[in-house]
Amino acid sequence: MAVPALARRGADDPSGPQDAAAEALHASSPRSWRRAFADITAAIDQRELWGHLGWQDIKQRYRRSTIGPLWITISMAVTAAALGGLYSQLFDQPIGTFMPYVTVGFMIWYFISACVLEGTETFIANEGLIRFLPAPLMIYVFRTVWRQVLFFAHNVVVYVIVLAIFFPQISEPYRMVKTLSNGLPGILSPGLSWWALLAIPAFVVIVINGLWVCLLFGIIATRFRDIPPVISSFMQLFFTMTPIIWTPDLLAGGEPGSAKYVVAQLAKLNPFYHFIEIFRAPLVGGVQSWTHWAVVGVITVIGWTLALVALRNYRSRVAYWV
Repeated sequence: MAVPALARRGADDPSGPQDAAAEALHASSPRSWRRAFADITAAIDQRELWGHLGWQDIKQRYRRSTIGPLWITISMAVTAAALGGLYSQLFDQPIGTFMPYVTVGFMIWYFISACVLEGTETFIANEGLIRFLPAPLMIYVFRTVWRQVLFFAHNVVVYVIVLAIFFPQISEPYRMVKTLSNGLPGILSPGLSWWALLAIPAFVVIVINGLWVCLLFGIIATRFRDIPPVISSFMQLFFTMTPIIWTPDLLAGGEPGSAKYVVAQLAKLNPFYHFIEIFRAPLVGGVQSWTHWAVVGVITVIGWTLALVALRNYRSRVAYWV
């Protein structure tokens, strides 16, 4: 019925039938911003679907397990306790402040790395559903990120336990490193306070970034299947370069031009460092730096811009690539 209406409009309009034909072509084009945003809106409206699918993913993974998803918490606790205890001795740092630091670092790193790694498999892993179920692509993105949020919620239990044990140490001002390499006192952390509530908006921002990461990397990896192993290799490198089991204080105090100074500047170029700090610093009573928030804000805008462009241009092709 729309074609005759457009034809009548083209006949009556002094501008001629060309404009009506162009409008019809634009409306039917799969590469349109309207369809891209409609995909996101439709996926949000179907939150019960992707919410159920994400929860079922966890239940399926631990279907025959005795304690089920509690293995997530136990694994996190063992890792944090082992590495926190070991590296506190290697770096000569007080375990009372270093253990919460490592625990929160692992918590948010697991979430970020999972969004990146599993994001590359978002559409590939849902091949059957994409081919036979007419649903918005963003449903599978929401499903992946929601599953990681549930994993993260299990790991929060570890932080609560660590906080209960080491609260006296991090509730007062402290220094992770007593003396820097230049002989000056280490960076003074103010201690845990009500600023810890900043971790809530920080995590929301990280989840928002996890969505564009899954969407953008998922589309690229669906087209180029060599991307997932490449990204996996780089994530191992970034884990070493990101201050998770080591503190930036160890690199502070270097003279300009020295190797330590250069490494410290390179560490600041690591995007994961800024995402981790906006979440970890409030929860361990660390120094708040709005520079981290500014960097994260810029990355969020650029990332979502690229993801929306990819969704607009290649949304209709994903079903053929999987």
